Amino acid sequence: MSEKFDVVVIGSGPAGYVAAIRAAQLGLKTACIEKWRNEEGKGVNGGTCLNVGCIPSKALLDSSYKYHEAKDDFAVHGITTSGVEINVPSMIARKNQIIKNLTGGIAGLFKANGVTSVFGTGKLLAGKKVEVTDHEGKVTVLEANHVILASGSYPINIPVAPVDNDVIVNSTGALEFQSVPARLGVIGGGVIGLELGSVWNRLGSKVVVLEAMDSFLGMMDQQVAKEAQKILTKQGLDIRTSSRVTGSKVNGKEVVVTFQDKDGKEQQETFDKLIVCVGRRPYTENLLAADSGVNLDERGFIFVNEQCETNAPGVWAIGDVVRGPMLAHKGSEEGVMVAERIAGQKSQINYDIIPSVIYTHPEVAAVGKTEEQVKASGEPYNVGTFPFAASGRAMAANESHGFVKIIAHAETDRILGAHIVGPSAADLVQQVAIAMEFGSSAEDLGMMVFGHPTLSEAIHEAALAVHGHAIHIANKKKR
Repeated sequence: MSEKFDVVVIGSGPAGYVAAIRAAQLGLKTACIEKWRNEEGKGVNGGTCLNVGCIPSKALLDSSYKYHEAKDDFAVHGITTSGVEINVPSMIARKNQIIKNLTGGIAGLFKANGVTSVFGTGKLLAGKKVEVTDHEGKVTVLEANHVILASGSYPINIPVAPVDNDVIVNSTGALEFQSVPARLGVIGGGVIGLELGSVWNRLGSKVVVLEAMDSFLGMMDQQVAKEAQKILTKQGLDIRTSSRVTGSKVNGKEVVVTFQDKDGKEQQETFDKLIVCVGRRPYTENLLAADSGVNLDERGFIFVNEQCETNAPGVWAIGDVVRGPMLAHKGSEEGVMVAERIAGQKSQINYDIIPSVIYTHPEVAAVGKTEEQVKASGEPYNVGTFPFAASGRAMAANESHGFVKIIAHAETDRILGAHIVGPSAADLVQQVAIAMEFGSSAEDLGMMVFGHPTLSEAIHEAALAVHGHAIHIANKKKR
């Protein structure tokens, strides 16, 4: 006799574990299946984000920035340092401890909320049954009234640079280097490539980023993207757009990468390590039985409606495995929405207001529409910008690179988007996201009282600048 649950979740990443916890909070008997194993071979929750993604990369980003500050930036504050060194194995060990603490934290939350944790590989069968193959190969079947698919995504491999987990690695391998590579190549100038490239650049690697697209950060507001490129280049990242990799050859402990430059000429670069970061693919391999009734779209994502329902009744899908941005917070909120809808509530996500962040230093963050998107839609709009160079707080912190940009509808004044490159951009953009959620205008933001001196005053000033009312910069004259 198989065990029966109200909800079975496959996957315990940010989408899956949040869905499981919220379902259990709502009184639903819930199980969560996870196949991930740590180095000791034990099952652990958290998926990509906690184990080899968002969290460990932030740990390394913060450690590497502290090293860079101590080595290069303390002098400006009158602090003298000498003999500053980085112990890479210690840095990696700290990162691993953080992972351990957080994955253990999820186990504790499951216990506190009464979620049954199951380790093994889940597969959806017909009739909302889930087959679980544990790490020893034993097969059991769980029955459920509802199944939530949250199997996540994995890095895309490319034939021209096959990952060997030694010289050529993906984002996972780039978190495990035990020493600083003298020459580091990064294929892909997206979020992951820039974050990992900047970690090792700060620690002393000569980093070359090869991006096939003609524009840098083509998905972002181009005014912000250009500024970010300028800042990162100044930091030492060699960013080459229109560079299409055509082949690679490993010779002992180095790799020769062949690529076409923007003029179509063949070029070669030799690296000690090469990171392949060309995007991620939804994980649906062996997830679905042929008669499960769940359909995939043309890109391999599970097809869902706005409420994350699949074609199969009682089966839902959330996170990286469905359409929309592959962001942990988007997956988590989908998990909450689905759990609440299963419990009979009417929850809904506003997909128009999902912030995104690149955790370089300074950070790059965005919410809502880019200026390019607004322009293409034909809507009339106004733009306000404010540079951190005019912020007393940013100057005091020696963090005065970048700016805030706010876009508002020219007739209604409703905020359409905000784009920031600069200190604490990830936290600042959330202020605008909250305002947008409540339908605020640029004037509303401009009328609020912001604490002084704070970085958030840059939001206030950019909102005032939308109408040419900024106080701490000269306003552009209206054409």
